[in-house]
Amino acid sequence: MSFREQKKYLAELKKFEWKFTAKEQYDYKMFIKRDKDEEDLDTISLGNLKALYEKYAVNMEKKNFDHFFKKDN
Repeated sequence: MSFREQKKYLAELKKFEWKFTAKEQYDYKMFIKRDKDEEDLDTISLGNLKALYEKYAVNMEKKNFDHFFKKDN
């Protein structure tokens, strides 16, 4: 995984930080610290980061607001 993708995952997860459990919060803080030190994540940490991303960011429900914009005849 490139450093750019790592940054993207961390930036995207920042929006969902308030939903994390205590362990996920701790892991996320450690990822942020390692990112500030400009370290690449190892395979285990990378797997944990991807799991967090898939749990929160990928499964985000997109709302459909089309019914607000339809004209009534």
